[in-house]
Order: sequence, then structure tokens, then C-alpha cells
Amino acid sequence: MKIEVVTLFPCMIAGALEFGILGRAIRRGLLSVGTEDPRAHATDVHRSVDDRPYGGGPGMVMRPEPLLAAIRAAHTRLPAGSPRVYLSAQGERFGQAQAGELARLPGLLLVAGRYEGVDERVIDLGIDRELSVGDYVLSGGELPALTVIDALARLLPGALTCENSSAEDSFAQGLLEWPQYTRPEVFEGRAVPAVLLSGDHADIRRWRLARAVERTAQRRPELLGDAQLAPEARRALNDFLVARATGSEDRGK
Repeated sequence: MKIEVVTLFPCMIAGALEFGILGRAIRRGLLSVGTEDPRAHATDVHRSVDDRPYGGGPGMVMRPEPLLAAIRAAHTRLPAGSPRVYLSAQGERFGQAQAGELARLPGLLLVAGRYEGVDERVIDLGIDRELSVGDYVLSGGELPALTVIDALARLLPGALTCENSSAEDSFAQGLLEWPQYTRPEVFEGRAVPAVLLSGDHADIRRWRLARAVERTAQRRPELLGDAQLAPEARRALNDFLVARATGSEDRGK
């Protein structure tokens, strides 16, 4: 997969690509990430990329000429069918489903805004889709762009050491991940649940599913409204809800 990021701070993007799963995906040739700086397309002596907003108000707005020129230049380096995405608070909420959708594309262009935003004509002329990584304010779109890139990289075949890891991540099945344990078996008086030491893989799988359902219902119940749960997960949810209503929850610990 090939990704281009339009950003005023290319070093922010490049510096994060050297480590972990992202770095491994790039070294294996599974992913390439390039950048395009709008300042390279500014035409005045000061290389200006922002100006005051019409109508007044605080802050500055990214100018359309250099930003749109940067988008168009970066887009020429991508395969046909690569969408142009602006990271924006007004965009569609980015989640695991969107990550899976984008990871199947041959390429992607991400636009990282700055200041108070970008001239609306850039969105009209050069953007296909807007995405938001959450309901909070950041100083720019670089961190959201890296969030999207990281989420996509995990889904590329060959990026993870264990190919099943992404299928078992939180949100992959509409559920949060189950509790995880490692050595020592007992730590500060707290023991690893006995079922995880049993060697019974079917029992372990059932325990993990039940804990994932329980954790999701307790911490992120809104996820269950949209989740397409498998029959076994649906049964586990029903069992948990009944147990909670009767005060007989059993966490298997």
C-alpha cells in the first residue's frame, strides 16, 4: 500500500515511521509513506501558506493555492482509485471498520491541516472524504494521520509477526479485547485465572469470549448496539446480561 501525507511538518511523519510494526511493514515493502509540504508550492518570498479568515475571527486559515497544489502533486504519485482524505473534526468517525475498508485500497492520500483549518474550496476541489479520530481538538492533523496509518499497517498481510493478532484486537469483532496475563503466575497476591493454565483450548476460547463480552458491556456498551456478533458471542452476551440481572456474575477468576 502507498500513502502520501500532505503536511507542513514532514519530519513529524517521517520520524514516527521508523519503529515497531510501521517500520517493519515499510522495511518489508508492504507499505510506503511519502510526504508533500505545501510550503514547496508557495509562490511568495515568505513561502506563506496561511492568511487571515474573511469575516474576521481568531487564528489563521490555510490558503487554497499552495495546499491544493500540494494535494495534486502528491496524488499523482498514488495508484488510480486512491482517495484524498482530510483529517477533520467534522469528518466521519474513524474506527476499525473504516480502517479495514481503507486497508484494502491500493493507495491513500491524507491531508493534515493546521491553524484554524483549511479554505473550504480545498475541500470542495481536492478532498473525497473527511475523517475524524475523535471529539477533541489537536494542534494539527499529523497525529491523526499517523493514527490512520498505524491502524492500516496492522491490517496489511505480513505486517504482524502473528497473522491472527489483528483478528483478535479490540474492535476487530465489535468487542473489546479480553484480559491478558503473562508470567509470573502469581503477582502481589493476584493469580492468573486457572482456566488459562488448564491447556484446554476450547475452554480458554470460551472464557476469553465471555470476558470480552463482559468487558464491552461494562465499559463500552454503545459498541454492542452496532456490533454484528457471532451466535456464540450473542449467547455469551445474553448469559452475562442474565447473570448481571440476577447478581450472579462469574468472571472465571
